[in-house]
Amino acid sequence: MVRMRFNHNWPRRGLALLWDPQTLAELIDPAQVISMRQFFALANDWPDDLPAANGDAMVVSGMEGSIDVLDARDAERWIETDLKEAVLSFQDYYEGQAGLIFWLPSGRNRISMKGASEQYFWRHRDSGKDGLAIGRLLFSGAENEVERILNTDDPNADYDGKHWAGLHHPRIS
Repeated sequence: MVRMRFNHNWPRRGLALLWDPQTLAELIDPAQVISMRQFFALANDWPDDLPAANGDAMVVSGMEGSIDVLDARDAERWIETDLKEAVLSFQDYYEGQAGLIFWLPSGRNRISMKGASEQYFWRHRDSGKDGLAIGRLLFSGAENEVERILNTDDPNADYDGKHWAGLHHPRIS
């Protein structure tokens, strides 16, 4: 069953993969989005003040480029170790009271879900038919808790349609 997130509190907690530019613009001045390199540099010294969602979130760009330059095996290893370790450090530092948002401009076209298993995949150039198991790698297999962010309050909106703006997980473990 696909979970959907209609309210606007999602940026303040958990992890999100966002690809809707309008939603991004509502959260942060694009000049304050940090690079993947800056994100990893901050992992040892997280700032007290966060730039997005009125001080409750951080937005990071460059995840898709980082995945794309690696072959599938190295990309899986990077997501599962380096990236996930930094995400967990962020969550621990802010005690789950801040949101981490990865800006993925092409995410809408590259993330897919198998409905029967609720598994999410990232289309990668050499990862086979389904792609990288992004849900297993990043969400520790807790894909059943992933919510689709919709940029509408219409409860009848198609969760695969034009209002699908990203994915949100309340807490990575």
